[in-house]
Amino acid sequence: MTTLAPDHVRSPRLTGPLWLVWRQHRAAYWTLIGLTLVGVLVMVVLRGQMTDYLNTSAPKSGALPPDFEKYSGRLFSIGGYLTYVPALTGVFLGAPLFAGDLESGTAKLVTSQSVSRLRWLTTKLALTAVLIALSTTALSVTFAWWWSPVRGRDDSLEWTSGVFFDGTGPVPVAYALLTFTLGAAIGLLLRRTLVSMAVTLGAMVAIGLVWDRFRLNLGHVLTITTDRGIGPDSPQPELPAQAIQQGQGTSFLTDSGARLDWTTCLEGTSDDRAQTACLESKHVIGYAMDYLPVTQMHTMQWLATGIMLAGTAAAVLFVVQWGQRRLL
Repeated sequence: MTTLAPDHVRSPRLTGPLWLVWRQHRAAYWTLIGLTLVGVLVMVVLRGQMTDYLNTSAPKSGALPPDFEKYSGRLFSIGGYLTYVPALTGVFLGAPLFAGDLESGTAKLVTSQSVSRLRWLTTKLALTAVLIALSTTALSVTFAWWWSPVRGRDDSLEWTSGVFFDGTGPVPVAYALLTFTLGAAIGLLLRRTLVSMAVTLGAMVAIGLVWDRFRLNLGHVLTITTDRGIGPDSPQPELPAQAIQQGQGTSFLTDSGARLDWTTCLEGTSDDRAQTACLESKHVIGYAMDYLPVTQMHTMQWLATGIMLAGTAAAVLFVVQWGQRRLL
């Protein structure tokens, strides 16, 4: 006589709508998990190779070896791939999330059962969002760990680069959640998978262009000045470590506090002495330079995260309201 296993053994770990959503999208979920594990493993291996090289070849001054380009190139290459993660989550996870069910009729079948529209919408959003958040967090933490031994040791590895600013801290998590929910909203609105994916991709490109243009505007630009005269022997402003110069470069500072462009007195002067005399006639007493300190990096990242999460919340609200009223 066959003995049935107890209910707690036979029951799946996920039940109800959670189990249904996982089964529907398990191929995409497992792909996301697998790519995350591969990405983390690759970065761990490459970091080990980089640190081994630094331990044997780095000069005592703390500067990077002159032939470090091989390792910095890997850092930028992988970091560049990671910047595509938000777009990929929006196109391949967000856009088909509801559009596929609406196009195939699955949505009508599911919501005609005991599952409410609200529960179906929130379950699909929540489960996918959790997996995206966990995956991007793992990639972000690992990439920041890889970057940490060489951070600030070379100008090419500056923190304002999109590779490092967008690839570390909370930004990649918030960015991926924003693109995912926007893709889901577009899919819910257009109701066709391929069309939704194409429109989402266009939206992600537009968002990326705007973000690249205004990223540094989140910081508060500081100014460093000198008042010890001008000329070849006069000291230039020295920026703090890892600070990034902003604006058009070094400008001239007058005794009234006004600033003159660096091209002032260049036209019509034949040598440095003539330019210096011209600048002195304009009461120039030193130099001024704008910069962003590295201490603002985390503040800027959390401000960006807040903006992105606000956009995510707006997209979720749209999905819930539109889905409840005009889903089928």
